[in-house]
Amino acid sequence: MKDFRKYWGWIVFTVLVVGWLTLNFGPATLLVLSAVSSFYFLFHVPLPCGAEGRNGPCRHNGSGALMGCHLRQHRWQKFKMLFWRAQWGRLRRELFQSANTVLATLGGVLAVTSGVAATLQPLFGGGW
Repeated sequence: MKDFRKYWGWIVFTVLVVGWLTLNFGPATLLVLSAVSSFYFLFHVPLPCGAEGRNGPCRHNGSGALMGCHLRQHRWQKFKMLFWRAQWGRLRRELFQSANTVLATLGGVLAVTSGVAATLQPLFGGGW
């Protein structure tokens, strides 16, 4: 049961992908699944913190691709990098530093893209 609490977002993401492939879900359902999946990947998936520290990257357990660990200085460090153009290169390196962070980052990007597509779907007739 403990593992389910950590990885529930992968199940939601799988349902989202199946919904897009089968076209059985409406735009509202796809939008909700996309939002929940985006939240999971960007703010909840278990990953190493990776924030810049004195002795290299932090190795504590963090939560989400854009969040840090329990340390106050690390908590919002990656999220703040989104808004500073000079930090985008460093953010890119941190989001693609290992297989786990690559999967979480790509899952978040795909979920956000899915949400945008589900929002635009009714505007273009709904039949893709």
